[in-house]
Amino acid sequence: MVAKPEPMVTGDAVVLDVQIAQLPVRALAALVDLTVVFLAYVLGVLLWAVTISDLDDALSAAILIVFTVLSIVGYPVIFEVATRGRSLGKMALGLRVVSEDGGPERFRQALFRGLSGFVEIWMFAGAPAVVCSMISPKGKRVGDVFAGTMVISERGPKMPPPVPMPPELAWWASSLQLSGLRPEQAELARQFLMRASQLEPALRDQMAHRIYFDVVGQISPPPPPTAPPPLVLAAVLAERHRRELDRLRPVPSPTAWTPAPSGYAPPPVDRGGPPGGFTTPS
Repeated sequence: MVAKPEPMVTGDAVVLDVQIAQLPVRALAALVDLTVVFLAYVLGVLLWAVTISDLDDALSAAILIVFTVLSIVGYPVIFEVATRGRSLGKMALGLRVVSEDGGPERFRQALFRGLSGFVEIWMFAGAPAVVCSMISPKGKRVGDVFAGTMVISERGPKMPPPVPMPPELAWWASSLQLSGLRPEQAELARQFLMRASQLEPALRDQMAHRIYFDVVGQISPPPPPTAPPPLVLAAVLAERHRRELDRLRPVPSPTAWTPAPSGYAPPPVDRGGPPGGFTTPS
């Protein structure tokens, strides 16, 4: 049974909107890559056979071994490092290799995947890769397990835009403690807000209050008592999304300290009166 796609969860327990590549698509991408490697290898062997007469046997054998390793192992490693996780087959099918935390694939991970692919794909005709992908919740083959990577689909359905922040609740949302809010609760609130306009009014109000009390019980401080539940849910989701984006942005490096120019003297500090230039009344 093919593993179903699962959302990726960061270390902060925030669900990222990515789609795990399923086994049939990965198999088709692997078939494209195998075809490319096979054609390149045949062409290389023909060139090697043409030039073998000019070389001694040891050097000819060494060249053939090096070319074989480059074709089978070097192709996926070089392409995935140069294109940030994509080979020709993955480009054609819209796939990409990423780290388990959603970051780009590293050279060490690409090398692990390439060496493992030689064993599980070339030596055993892909059987270990198929079995491992079928039992893995994230569709990983053996190389992905050891390298700490996963293959995602970049052509999945587009996710809706993030929930906008209600202006009247922005002041409250900025002070929220959201550590107790679970990812499945936030996802349920997001799905409700997406489909609220399609529900019957009575059912919509019932679901809004149920999800509202479920979410409010996990956050603090409590929302204003007069705020409608849909607006409260929208404010919570918008603030959660904003904070996650802030965590993903790179932290700017601190400005390097530079010595003061020669002859510079700091301004005198007046310690005699209160701050702000005010004088005490006599």
